[in-house]
Amino acid sequence: MAIFDQAIRRLSLSLSLSRKSSSLSFSTLSSNPLRVCVVGAGPAGFYTAEKMLKAHQGAEVDIIDRLPTPFGLVRSGVAPDHPETKIVMNQFSKAAQHERCSFFGNVTLGSSVSLSELRELYHVVVLAYGAESDRALGIPGEYLSGIHSAREFVWWYNGHPDGKNLSPDLKSTDTAVILGQGNVALDVARILLQSTSVLAKTDIASHALEALEQSSIRKVYLVGRRGPAQAACTAKELREILGIKDLYIHINEVDLHKSPEDEEVLKNNRIHRRVYELLSKAATSAPSHPSSSQRELHFVFFRKPDRFLDSGEGSGRVAGVHFEKTMLKAVGPGKQIAVGTGSYEDLDCGLVLKSIGYKSVSVDGLPFDNEKGVVPNIKGRVLADTSGDPTQLEKGLYVCGWLKRGPTGIIATNLYCAEETVASISEDVHQGEIASTSTFPKPGRQGLLQLLDSRDVRAVPFSAWEKIDSEERRLGSLRSKPREKLTTYENLLKVATE
Repeated sequence: MAIFDQAIRRLSLSLSLSRKSSSLSFSTLSSNPLRVCVVGAGPAGFYTAEKMLKAHQGAEVDIIDRLPTPFGLVRSGVAPDHPETKIVMNQFSKAAQHERCSFFGNVTLGSSVSLSELRELYHVVVLAYGAESDRALGIPGEYLSGIHSAREFVWWYNGHPDGKNLSPDLKSTDTAVILGQGNVALDVARILLQSTSVLAKTDIASHALEALEQSSIRKVYLVGRRGPAQAACTAKELREILGIKDLYIHINEVDLHKSPEDEEVLKNNRIHRRVYELLSKAATSAPSHPSSSQRELHFVFFRKPDRFLDSGEGSGRVAGVHFEKTMLKAVGPGKQIAVGTGSYEDLDCGLVLKSIGYKSVSVDGLPFDNEKGVVPNIKGRVLADTSGDPTQLEKGLYVCGWLKRGPTGIIATNLYCAEETVASISEDVHQGEIASTSTFPKPGRQGLLQLLDSRDVRAVPFSAWEKIDSEERRLGSLRSKPREKLTTYENLLKVATE
């Protein structure tokens, strides 16, 4: 670390001297630019970079990401049959191609470069690396074979290099249980139930398409703790899955009974009201029984998992879920929570996907609220600890996206989140809370690349990503797909460096 500090001081001094001796008469901002590093190349990261470039003329912005590919969840989270949602990648590409912006993939915070090193190299560091872990239920049997998080399953079918080897067993059972009823849960259910002839025209990973073509899954249960008036999905996602051709939908009509509290929720929330209307219509218009050829989607409300059932054959495989029935209890104006009733039932299945929430992870040197799963902050300014004391700030360190507010919202939510964080940065620059760019020039990009080179870290610039993009499109055209994703680090890096 001492050697690194000395190298940084030498580089900073040489940068300062070279600027002082230059005969060019640029403004202070352009000759000693504000150097900004954004960690995470997903929507939060790119919106932050875009806003910084616009708000600070002359600032240099570098975006780093642990993957060789940019765009985060737009690439690896958005469902393959939602190409319209991925159009935002064009906007992000323009930001990456800006003359004052650079992207460096295959750079991992914590191993390739530490947070303390980034803070030495840059005036401003914005953490926007999202949530790449999962909440746990903490109930018996959670780690039986056949139980996966929805995040892992999404990464698998979207060709994320960390998801290629998941290999969910879709052959040994005809029934899957999905815990959760949000948009991710609906995405996962739709992929399991959709015709593979439809999916074959998307950018779904080829290994996932092959597995789905051989799948035995015919029944999917979407299970939620609360009722249809509190379902967490959006009307658009719900309408899409209800519209799958030749799909039998089952909803117990008794679950659609509305309490006075439910009536109040639906009256005051248009999204919940529309979702409830769609569920009600599906329940009343569906035939009483499925035909022998139909796949089935069952919405199950007022159930919470109590434990997972072992097959009992010594295989360590899941054979079902033991559920406790729930009821809603008012805990304040307009707020109801699900509480157990002491009544239980079992649901047999051979595959369980947990869609109960993503979780962010911390890195060395970063204050972190483990209970909330976020970095303590005020409008994006990172606090020194979880006490909430607004006077104790980590100067020059900011946060955006899920790491800032938790794993909520849609892609566009990150736009407003980034605006708030960048406004805080601008205010701090104006008030002198961030080290002066003229008095304290920082090495920025040049220092980062020297450090990575000394550690044999092969950073992937945006131009190399464009090679990957071109090759994926070429491979996709051979199969009448928009793209055929490269799904291993080895292949991604090979194409990037050709």
